[in-house]
Amino acid sequence: MDSVLISIYQVLEMLLTFFSYALIIYILLSWFPNARESSFGQILAKICEPYLEPFRRIIPPLGMIDISPLVAIIALNLAIGGLGQLFQLLIRMF
Repeated sequence: MDSVLISIYQVLEMLLTFFSYALIIYILLSWFPNARESSFGQILAKICEPYLEPFRRIIPPLGMIDISPLVAIIALNLAIGGLGQLFQLLIRMF
């Protein structure tokens, strides 16, 4: 049972880490003209925008600076850490 939980955790952590990297790349695309309009940018937008939307509603931009993606990445990293703690607890229980 432990090996199954560890495997599930590793897969989930890997997926969330890749999503975190996708968010960073998507944010960096905003620095380059027309990069988000490319096919790669549109794919990343379909993946990242549903996650970023709630943060953008809560945190308004500060002039030209939008800090909501930074808060979204921090929240995602906290979720990854919380997931690790949850799985450690589950492993100890079983």
